[in-house]
Amino acid sequence: MTVLYSNPLSGKADIADWVAEGPMGSADGEEGLELFSTADEAELGDHAHFTVWCPQELPDGIRVSWSFRPLTDEGLAMVFFAAAGIRADLFSPELKPRTGYYPQYHSGDIGTLHASYYRRKWPTERRFTTSNLRKSPGFQLVAQGADPLPGIADVDGFYRVHVEKDGPSVRFGIDGLTLFAWNDGSGDVLGAGRIGFRHMAPLRAAYRDLEVTSLHD
Repeated sequence: MTVLYSNPLSGKADIADWVAEGPMGSADGEEGLELFSTADEAELGDHAHFTVWCPQELPDGIRVSWSFRPLTDEGLAMVFFAAAGIRADLFSPELKPRTGYYPQYHSGDIGTLHASYYRRKWPTERRFTTSNLRKSPGFQLVAQGADPLPGIADVDGFYRVHVEKDGPSVRFGIDGLTLFAWNDGSGDVLGAGRIGFRHMAPLRAAYRDLEVTSLHD
């Protein structure tokens, strides 16, 4: 498969050209790039979260994979993909400003698919862990699967997360295990776009070895 984009994510210098929205902090961790919120969640509430975008626009028909290691028990990790502005480029000033506040992403002026995993933000999410796929705009829950990632006490190194987007078909998995597969029969299928990572505070997590490959050479 042809590599379309790769990034070692070995430290914060590797995302110097990425676009951060919201109170994102980054650090050079012992094993990879660490991301976290710099905000006081007690003060800012739902405005304490952030999204960071890879600047490169990517075609449809891709596999995106990266290594992920949670460093805190609470919070939530999410990946956006096939993200594009509805009437202009994702980063165009013609679109409404985005500051990491979630409704700006799921019910704003961008179209995107977003898969949430390591969902430990609320007690109900920690009691029964799932991975969710939503399509926006509209906050539509279109697929759901079990989340195999353990709590911090049992985390064993990095876990390899992947998502495949090929026309109407989406597949999402961790360490080679498919967690859900979905086919978009809406007639309004998202295509080319950008990828991004999102955290809900107080999650701190490490990343490394991002790779995007074409599914069709």
